[in-house]
Amino acid sequence: MATAELEFNPMDSAFNADPFPTYRRLRAEDPVHRSPMGFWVLTRYDDVATVLRDGRFGRKGFDDLIRTRLGEASVDQSMLFRDPPDHTRLRSLVNKAFTPRVVEDLRPRIQQIVDGLLDRVRDTRAMDVIADLAYPLPVIVICEMLGVAAQDRDVFRGWSADIARSLDAIALPTQPEVIERGNAARRALADYFRALVAERRRRPRTDLLSDLIAAEEQGDKLSEGELMATILLLFVAGHETTVNLIGNGTLALLRNPDQLGALRQDPALIATAVEELVRYDGPVQRTGRIPNTDVELGGKAIPKGSLVLGVIGAANRDPAHFAEPDRLDVTRVDNRHLGFGWGIHFCLGAPLARAEAQAAIGTLARRLPGLALATATPEWRGASALRGLTALPVMF
Repeated sequence: MATAELEFNPMDSAFNADPFPTYRRLRAEDPVHRSPMGFWVLTRYDDVATVLRDGRFGRKGFDDLIRTRLGEASVDQSMLFRDPPDHTRLRSLVNKAFTPRVVEDLRPRIQQIVDGLLDRVRDTRAMDVIADLAYPLPVIVICEMLGVAAQDRDVFRGWSADIARSLDAIALPTQPEVIERGNAARRALADYFRALVAERRRRPRTDLLSDLIAAEEQGDKLSEGELMATILLLFVAGHETTVNLIGNGTLALLRNPDQLGALRQDPALIATAVEELVRYDGPVQRTGRIPNTDVELGGKAIPKGSLVLGVIGAANRDPAHFAEPDRLDVTRVDNRHLGFGWGIHFCLGAPLARAEAQAAIGTLARRLPGLALATATPEWRGASALRGLTALPVMF
């Protein structure tokens, strides 16, 4: 099929259900693809890695893009959309909460939460992996870290889903109601945390939220706008991607029963298995950068100020870097996937996401014999930048 017939359309439901054939064609036929919608799409591992780590590609300009596409300015103060030195300053403030040592100390609590959630469904012999495990686990963890009351957790689910879906609008044309729902969810979430911040100012606790408030009160470390943007980022990123990692990963194992069997036979494989699940069908499918100078990639001239999408989901199946890239292999070693990013924006919460996914998926494999899909066609969410399922019904 001719290159001219290629279409990168993440708004298409068929693409959402299985984007990998499109990725494969783009990598082979037009790896530095100029979309008719005005942005560039990169699908080779080396090109995506360049965009993630090369200083010529940054976040400067995203503030204008966000205001234009979303009509909101609040997210542009997040470290996710900043370059050094602001990014360095903001990241250093929260980095200590997600170090490998802190996460190791959290593992017993994470396992306790997983066991408690599975105890609730043990006698039913059926469950929705998303609603019963993948969603509540990371929400409970991040809420406990931020000091959110247990009774408030359920109100966040709709907000975070609407925010995740609206992120597609930064690059892609989408329905106005998707953007408005996303903006409304950001405002609702901000209102909630603004009230919680006011309460913590009066009565500080030993939680991450109180630590961030203390940094904000020192003035030179964190502005009020940056405080709210950082809290919102930690909350949404702290659970949204992990929900999808657990859901996508469980589905991949159920569709590859030999690999689920290998994990059951050798539970010590769980660490390499989770890395492979991130590579194979990770929750973050693409990320954007804006070049601060004219750049040439793959023989194409990309002008300064263009929006460039690095398609992580395609890079992670590049045969130039991964043997049999479309095959799930829980024993795969030297797995240098880009699922958590690379460079200065490498995922801050990667150690926590790994720990939560290892506990959730490892325990599913160990505790639920006969685990099987209860539907032939799991439904994917409308968001395509953050890829995940609406539900994953299973029997055991």
